[in-house]
Amino acid sequence: MTRLIECVPNFSEGRDEAVIAQITAAIEAVDGVTLLDVDPGRATNRTVVTFVGEPEPVIEAAVQAGHKAAELIDMSRHEGEHPRFGCMDVCPLVPVAGVTMEETVLHAQTLARRLGEEVGLTIDCYETPATRPERRNLAEVRSGEYEGLAAKLGDPDWQPDFGPGTFNARSGATAVSARDFLVAYNVNLNTTSTRRANAIAFDVREKGRIKREPPLVGDVVKDADGNPVSTPGSLTCVKGIGWFIDEYGIAQISLNLTNISVTPVHVAFDECSEKARARGIRVTGSELVGLIPLNAMLEAGRHYLRKQQRSTGVSDAELVKIAVRSMGLDDLAPFDPREKIIEYAIRDKDTTQLVDLSVRGFTEETASESPAPGGGSVSASVGALGAALGTMVANLSSHKRGWDDRWEEFSEHAERGKAAYAELLDLVDKDTEAFHGIVAAWRSDPEVRDEAIQAATRQAIEIPLRVMQAALDSMDLMRAMAGEGLAASASDAGVGVLCARTAVLGAGLNVRINAKDLSDEAERRAYLQRAGELTAAAVAAEAEILALVESRLES
Repeated sequence: MTRLIECVPNFSEGRDEAVIAQITAAIEAVDGVTLLDVDPGRATNRTVVTFVGEPEPVIEAAVQAGHKAAELIDMSRHEGEHPRFGCMDVCPLVPVAGVTMEETVLHAQTLARRLGEEVGLTIDCYETPATRPERRNLAEVRSGEYEGLAAKLGDPDWQPDFGPGTFNARSGATAVSARDFLVAYNVNLNTTSTRRANAIAFDVREKGRIKREPPLVGDVVKDADGNPVSTPGSLTCVKGIGWFIDEYGIAQISLNLTNISVTPVHVAFDECSEKARARGIRVTGSELVGLIPLNAMLEAGRHYLRKQQRSTGVSDAELVKIAVRSMGLDDLAPFDPREKIIEYAIRDKDTTQLVDLSVRGFTEETASESPAPGGGSVSASVGALGAALGTMVANLSSHKRGWDDRWEEFSEHAERGKAAYAELLDLVDKDTEAFHGIVAAWRSDPEVRDEAIQAATRQAIEIPLRVMQAALDSMDLMRAMAGEGLAASASDAGVGVLCARTAVLGAGLNVRINAKDLSDEAERRAYLQRAGELTAAAVAAEAEILALVESRLES
């Protein structure tokens, strides 16, 4: 499995494009690293950079970026709206794929040591790699900001984890971490008042606000130890402040969503909207700083569709569009999913897959002299079209006038259909990859060739078996839509089941021809038996469902 980690360094420069370009060039110069996003802010005078790769090149790129930031940024001359204390202010690592959090902590410690020893930056570790409990919270680590750093370093309890313990007026200090995916998210308000934006931020952020008696204007309430008592805000795993952004001419609530499985972005948006409304203020939209995981956008799209009592079994593209419109993510600038959603940003760097081709392109690629894509990929694509037709009938049925009380029933059918066609689409390319795996096995070292061929052959059998199973499973959707869905779309359910049958039988032919190359006779018979069972089930289901379709067409 590919090992991927994401690095999201924040640099204390958001206005000088030449400086930003030199820092990002240092990152891109490292082989094995993909620069995903550069998000400068003039008012904050801060740039958030996002790049991914395997751990070793990512660490190297972060070190080179730290070198360049220390060379080009003078913190003694820096000012901006965002809290900060260093030229490379924070540098968190985030596990993306094939890497555990425990491993990412070790990588963060390596990065922190190298930034301290090789670059000469003063380094504190926060959150998971923190060396002391009081350093887990970034706000505590950065308390006093740059202006208070010299005095803070004079305190033995705040000597850095790595690097020099003396104040460097030019570079300041850097906080390094390993953390889960954090979403930096700003909510736009129809006010210019920082004070009111702050009030809403205090309403929602987990830390809340300092308690006073009488409320808001009185003396600070303290506990038995003399520490201020806080009234918690309404959202867990959320940090926030309010500020005014001169370039937009509006105030914003600036949030860090530190665990989007606890407080998703759409929950934060709705809560800010509610709290703003209570204060006579309106939320006009929002913006993402950096990237966001695809699932967070899909969940937001489903959330707003449910509020409208509409089917959630629509395409990912439609879910993302609903999320963008509902949260006003294009309020201040266009929102390009290919640049702002991490999976899309990574995928777009790869070579084009079969499923990304147009219908014409896929057809012509199939017709070419190349032996792949072949019958297996075509079977998967036909099965995906069949499941998509069943999904369409479910979505149409969920909106039928007079069936308003059944929208959730049909939405659930549509969700299952979407899952089926998504799996089958994935198998379009996997089948072709399996073919190329066999070709590679035949060209492998003679000492391991036989074993490699057998392993590749199993893969070339198991992929079409997955196509058969997924297409057969999708027939349950067609059965439901033929019997209970929109009568005017019964023919579409019929075409869907014909496609599913074609996918099952077509992939079954692939199983049979590839099984001939297995040396283990018992294994070969087991594969063929399974393919035969799936084929028989598909033929029986087709007959049953087409009978339902015929009855709907004749009524």
